[in-house]
Amino acid sequence: MRFLVTGGTGLLGSEFRNLRDDIIVVGSKESDLTKRDDARDLFSMAKSQGVNHIIHCAAKVGGLHANMKNPVEFFEINNEINTNVVRLCHEYDMGLTAILSSCIYPDKDYVRYPLTEDQLHNGPPHTSNFAYAYAKRMLGVQCNAYRDQFGSKFISVIPNNLYGLNDSYSLEDSHVIPALIRKFFEAKARNEKSVEIWGTGNPRREFTFARDAAKIILWLSENYTGHHPVNIGNTDQISIRDLAATIGDSVGFKGEILFNSEKPDGQFEKPTSNDLLRKIGWEGFYTDLKSGINQTVKFFENQYPNLRGV
Repeated sequence: MRFLVTGGTGLLGSEFRNLRDDIIVVGSKESDLTKRDDARDLFSMAKSQGVNHIIHCAAKVGGLHANMKNPVEFFEINNEINTNVVRLCHEYDMGLTAILSSCIYPDKDYVRYPLTEDQLHNGPPHTSNFAYAYAKRMLGVQCNAYRDQFGSKFISVIPNNLYGLNDSYSLEDSHVIPALIRKFFEAKARNEKSVEIWGTGNPRREFTFARDAAKIILWLSENYTGHHPVNIGNTDQISIRDLAATIGDSVGFKGEILFNSEKPDGQFEKPTSNDLLRKIGWEGFYTDLKSGINQTVKFFENQYPNLRGV
């Protein structure tokens, strides 16, 4: 297989550059996938270079605050991107690995934990990021529609919360780990005595190092042809409170960590099962969270302030 990865300047997409020399990785500056003509030009170039499989990471993404503030943009932009990519994969006779998100799963009242792939359409997702979640859920539906009607070689995978080196470190619009790394780093630099974090700190989350996810996605692209989307994330949970303490320690912040319970927590938990991934045959290991955070903090400190979102 010869691969092209969309979203190549993002957290996940950028990790593929280090896995194989023959993978083409493109970002939004090279091709605006919301525009059909730009997307077609990209696919034409890829076809001429022997690409026969697309790993589709490109998406408009953000943390809890961004999703609650801009649901229309998260829904419409992602639908535009996904429709163009899926249609062109069909038109150019390419395989597709579509990257979804664990937020697409139904809220807690509709499922049993841990979340398994057969529960995906049991109910609506959590209200805090419903627009993004539905756009991602429909990407999986679209892939299966093409499989059913045309026999397309399309699969989809479901990562949970990803973190890693080439993330966006915006304080308002990024995910929790990069936002906390920046908060603690800048508070330490200013000798501040405390850092405030949204919510109670009690919700629990699973986190997967982006490099691990990229390796699993590449493996599945070469070894899986099934109809079901596949959970690919690390299933170890940690509370936001303990996560903050871990990041604070890694950065070297010595002050107090304050939790603002007047701000929303988001979904309390959404533990996933990766039993299907193991059953398919993946036998790898996940990077320990503390080790992954230490690597990410080191990268942040070495690159600051020349980072996305800063």
